[in-house]
Amino acid sequence: MSGEKSHETLVGGQFGSRAEAYLKSAVHAQSEDLEALIAMVRGRPDARVLDLGCGGGHVAFNVAPHVREVVAYDLSPEMLEIVARAARDRGLSNVATQQGIAEGLPFEDASFDVVASRFSAHHWRDLDAGLREATRVLKPGSIAVIVDTVTTGIPIIDTFFQAIELLRDCSHVRNHSPAEWQAALARAGLLARSSRRFRLRLEFRSWVERMNTPKVQVEAIRALQTSVSAVATRHYETEPDGSHTIDVALFEAVKPRR
Repeated sequence: MSGEKSHETLVGGQFGSRAEAYLKSAVHAQSEDLEALIAMVRGRPDARVLDLGCGGGHVAFNVAPHVREVVAYDLSPEMLEIVARAARDRGLSNVATQQGIAEGLPFEDASFDVVASRFSAHHWRDLDAGLREATRVLKPGSIAVIVDTVTTGIPIIDTFFQAIELLRDCSHVRNHSPAEWQAALARAGLLARSSRRFRLRLEFRSWVERMNTPKVQVEAIRALQTSVSAVATRHYETEPDGSHTIDVALFEAVKPRR
């Protein structure tokens, strides 16, 4: 059918036009989960790191001073241009950029010491394929670190959360529960080593403006927030202006030595 849009085109279009907003986003630039991720690469000066779905480049910028090389990888060429420029401005000569999809990485087997992905996986068309690729490019004994928004696994809360996420950003695929994440990591051949949970407050206006969410969809989000069951609004600590607090998890997993 003419005019059909692939998921990859949708994601690239959504984020390419908002690249500068994500670079400047305070929510993405600093938080507990980012600090925890950075701590995992300290003391590894020879490591080659893949920032998978790099977005505004915040993982790359923060880990680069501690490692040999970071490859910032993303679907959006516009996002990568912003990351490359910001890396130059910050004097980070060991940050390279590469464009492509998570489900088909253009890298050799066992070519990275760390694969890190932060707030990207809920946009992947095929989570299992992306995790298999992450495992493939990791060296045996090396780690994958995944940070993403997660659901509770409780249907009444989950349905509401997926709905407002999709209304805010139509490239959203799915937020998974911690149990679903553990199972997906295992299917990819990774051994889960640890996980941590965080809570992250999202100020409503900047949350929708960062994605340039159309007014009709912003109104739909607010309508859902004010009409949904109290069990959901309590869990997300929904405030009168729509600001709310979400669940984030960090998963550390290792590729077994054969």
